[in-house]
Amino acid sequence: MLEIRDLTKEYGIFPAVDHVSFSVAPGEVLGYLGPNGAGKTTTIKMLAGLVEPTGGRILFDGREVKSDDTDFKRRIGYVPEQSEIYPHLSGYDYLLLVGRLRDIPERALRDQALAFLRIFDLENDMHGSIGSYSKGMRQKVLISAALMHDPDILLFDEPLSGLDVTSSMVVRDLIARLRQAGKIVIYSSHVLEVTEKICTKVIILDKGRIVANDSAANLESLMRLPSLVEVFSRLVSQEDPDAQAKKIMEAMRG
Repeated sequence: MLEIRDLTKEYGIFPAVDHVSFSVAPGEVLGYLGPNGAGKTTTIKMLAGLVEPTGGRILFDGREVKSDDTDFKRRIGYVPEQSEIYPHLSGYDYLLLVGRLRDIPERALRDQALAFLRIFDLENDMHGSIGSYSKGMRQKVLISAALMHDPDILLFDEPLSGLDVTSSMVVRDLIARLRQAGKIVIYSSHVLEVTEKICTKVIILDKGRIVANDSAANLESLMRLPSLVEVFSRLVSQEDPDAQAKKIMEAMRG
């Protein structure tokens, strides 16, 4: 069980994440949603150990992770929002680097890295520099790197970014299989239609605070709305999309 209690991150007097609490059990996929600037990526970076919380607690299996953050990080697979990875390395060398940092035995590591590259159709580009890869290709490398050590917790921050339709479908089905395997999955995305299908429960964040925490179906039923998209639009403080589109058209015309 992964538990977050009153997790807070402040930048000056601005609370990017404001006393957020939730839990995710093995075999659950949590959809972590919100508009830009709501605090989604900051939360995930705190869970990944990349950003230090201002306050609150993170517990895994009842223990505070800061009591042994090295062990906790070994149990995490993290796909960041931005695919900024060492551009001078090849995809193959990057996976070898990550695997060695994860203490995967060398012989098994080389076979495993090659297997991932083949699965994601990167074998022909495996020795090319990551700097020459498309965004989608870099995303496939990041997903592979997150999965190689068979982690207990998966943190996905916009994992479909840059992927083609086929690869997006593979990742969607992969998350379903991770759930069946008893993994803890936190999935942050702007693609609400996919989130609605793959997540067992959903948190909607607005201005750093949780405004909803339930299954998508329950939220739709309670609010008498037909889809998660409608629920999201109702709960977050944003201007009506059609009104914004109208303003854009007016601005185009001067």
